[in-house]
Amino acid sequence: MLKESTRILRFILIGSLNALITAVVVFIIMEVLGYGYQISNITAYIAALINNFFWSKYWIFSSGQGAFQREVPLFIFSFALAYSAQFLFLYSMVEVVNLNEYFAQFLGLFIYGGVNFIMNRRVTFRNR
Repeated sequence: MLKESTRILRFILIGSLNALITAVVVFIIMEVLGYGYQISNITAYIAALINNFFWSKYWIFSSGQGAFQREVPLFIFSFALAYSAQFLFLYSMVEVVNLNEYFAQFLGLFIYGGVNFIMNRRVTFRNR
């Protein structure tokens, strides 16, 4: 059985990788392609979501082979909840508080990460 502290450390490591993926995609879409923060944010989180599922399934929560039919919808639900929380935060910080779009994206990663870990630990991969 994996210790919870090891699981949290692994989550932080993969979360950092996902943050890097998100930052790179946001930069490319905003700076190179010239789209706004909303499109860049959605696209970046989808890219990180795909990466995150496989790391979560096989390394962080170690759910192993099988159970895709149960885990994929729950993972997507957990993602949707975490993403919604961070996007509302992002939108509020940019549109209401007038915070820099890049800094707001960075802060939103912590909102997303906290909700995502709790949901995946308690819902998606709870039997592990």
